[in-house]
Amino acid sequence: MGNEIKTIGVLTSGGDAPGMNAAIRAVVRQAISNGKKVKGIKRGYAGLLAEEIIDMEAKDVSDTIQRGGTILQTARCPEFKELKYQIKAAEICRKHGIDGIVIIGGDGSFRGAQALAAQGINTIGIPGTIDLDIVCTDYTIGFDTAVNTAMEAIDRIRDTSTSHERCSIIEVMGRSAGYIALWCAIANGAEKVLLPEKYDYDEQKIVDNIINNRKMGKKHYIIINAEGIGHSASLARRIEAATGMETRATILGHMQRGGRPTCKDRVFASTMGAYAVDILCEGKSKRIVSYREGQFVDDDIDEALAMEKTISEYQYKIARNLAI
Repeated sequence: MGNEIKTIGVLTSGGDAPGMNAAIRAVVRQAISNGKKVKGIKRGYAGLLAEEIIDMEAKDVSDTIQRGGTILQTARCPEFKELKYQIKAAEICRKHGIDGIVIIGGDGSFRGAQALAAQGINTIGIPGTIDLDIVCTDYTIGFDTAVNTAMEAIDRIRDTSTSHERCSIIEVMGRSAGYIALWCAIANGAEKVLLPEKYDYDEQKIVDNIINNRKMGKKHYIIINAEGIGHSASLARRIEAATGMETRATILGHMQRGGRPTCKDRVFASTMGAYAVDILCEGKSKRIVSYREGQFVDDDIDEALAMEKTISEYQYKIARNLAI
């Protein structure tokens, strides 16, 4: 047990995700209910280095739980990888009386948390990323909203794809992780899904499958393409040339990041935010709040980041089997 935590900082880093505001709100109000002060750090690690630090009261997070994005804003901060900036950030925390920080973000944000912990600042990470690519947790803030947004958009595209008897390639977000693509493939009944974890770049297989499906009377064809594969427009042109089937590409892009968070994202983010405060107050540091096997738990950041998360083989198998 270290020194008593009196002031807790909170920041959001990296890409924004629906539900981040619910987590911020929970951190602020759970801390206040435990007799702690709260400092909001704007624009992530960039804002920390620039000392964009504000006092936060319960009223400051009123009417925010239903809002997408992050009220603290976020930014990339490449320079935070350098030791001199990590030392500076820790000094700024001490200058402002911040005893511990709750960091809401993805794996890059957690590497920043590692660095701050190495400089003696208590840190707790909350997985806030639509990518669902944090290995230690079955849930990340924003994934549920993002995948539902993508699913609804693909349903609409399928309607027009059916009407025009065309092949539609829909590119969803996920950087190097194919979880949004895989879930949408199953939820939308796609004929093909392209995942960075699984794709062999054999386009002839796709072409042959489209041709065979048309021979069996299939009038349209849906391909869900993960951002990590990309090049949807050029792929569409090649497929149309090879099959003779009108093919269009749609990139859903950043619309998946915004919008009102779902009930699940609000409730889980609120729980994770409160949990992060509780374990900080217990004296823990360098931990990630996780949801695993139906329970909220916390894991060592070093161990979590050293592990590699893989696509569910069974879900990938059924995505292919159900597309027959």
